[in-house]
Amino acid sequence: MSTTVLGEGRRWLGLYVLAYLAFLYLPVSLIPLFSFNNSIQAAFPLRGFTLEWYRSLAGNEALRDALVTSLEVGLSAASIATLCGITIAYMDVFGQSRVALAISGIARLPILIPGVIIGIALLILVNLAGLGPSRVAIIAGHVLAGLPTTVVIMRGRFAGIPKSIPEAAEDLGAHEFHVFRKIMLPLSLPAVGSAFMLAFLTSFDEFIIAFFLAGTEQTLPLYIWSQLRFPKSLPIVMALGSSILAVSIIIAGAAELLRHRGLTNQKR
Repeated sequence: MSTTVLGEGRRWLGLYVLAYLAFLYLPVSLIPLFSFNNSIQAAFPLRGFTLEWYRSLAGNEALRDALVTSLEVGLSAASIATLCGITIAYMDVFGQSRVALAISGIARLPILIPGVIIGIALLILVNLAGLGPSRVAIIAGHVLAGLPTTVVIMRGRFAGIPKSIPEAAEDLGAHEFHVFRKIMLPLSLPAVGSAFMLAFLTSFDEFIIAFFLAGTEQTLPLYIWSQLRFPKSLPIVMALGSSILAVSIIIAGAAELLRHRGLTNQKR
């Protein structure tokens, strides 16, 4: 293949990547832009610069309650999903049994199932269990939603640790539980932090499952959805969305740094 053809292909590939990024991120970038616009209409030309919409977030009691609910649900769901993900991934990699392999596959299955189906199924389940739509039900649903992420991350980390390390520790007389607690878990701490952060983001931003399982308490995505019915609330919603976007980028970036740190330590 000639150099000219290769150059032409790379140029078209670069244009495709630019077009894809513009299509994906340009609409998102408009939200922070209009959140500073001194108008309730999200339209050009912009009327002026203002921080009024951000200041109004501080005194909104309903928003504060929804934020607290999302934080409590997200932290609880992420903690449970991470603990389950560590256990399942460890047994999948080092357990060497068909049962562990089957459980690992089932734990990753929710990522392939539409959220509407999961929400309806969980609603039926919590009603049969007597819980009904409640905060506990949302936490259970978000554990299910975040579990695939934690299993995939932890499985990749455990698979990167040479099996000779735990085998050597067991040969020296260490019990399997002590091998896990004293050796395997410390080596995997960056991946644990990354899995927890991504599971928290999954819970914090999740809407469909929470829509089916929420009782009287709203999560933050449900609050945003309820406010979209009122045109005057649109600038406040965009200011809130911009804040969530910034925090999500920071958390996702921190999770990626932790994951990269774990891979770097592994190579050393």
